[in-house]
Amino acid sequence: MTSSELPIAGQGPAAAPSPSAPPPAPVGAPEAAAAPIDAAPAASPGGAFGVDQVKLSLRRVKDPELNLNILDLGLIYDIAVTGNDVKVDMSLTSPGCPSGPEIMQEAEQQLKAIPGVGKVEIELVWSPPWTPDRIEPRVRAYLGF
Repeated sequence: MTSSELPIAGQGPAAAPSPSAPPPAPVGAPEAAAAPIDAAPAASPGGAFGVDQVKLSLRRVKDPELNLNILDLGLIYDIAVTGNDVKVDMSLTSPGCPSGPEIMQEAEQQLKAIPGVGKVEIELVWSPPWTPDRIEPRVRAYLGF
């Protein structure tokens, strides 16, 4: 093949695209810089948080007598996030639980430590009464229930 017979870039038959290459965008189409479908949403500059972050923080709070976190023990009945405010309905293992004030204070401190949290309200509820049935099944099995 002489130099005059060599193909010049942009001329001659086009090479077939590789099977793993994405198809070319149509001419004039805007370039998309889409995030992967399974990408986690980015936190907003205001320190956005949600129920999952609240649960994560409450898992750090342990019943000092049982050394188990209050979420797995089933002491958390409801979590509401409204704007930057957090409201948690929780119970204790019994109305006479000597660790009650300590547990509730620790829960409040953990929630206030979440970036962006405004008002934190923890309400102690007794209905329905707490029973061991509220304990996470894996923890219940570990405890022998």
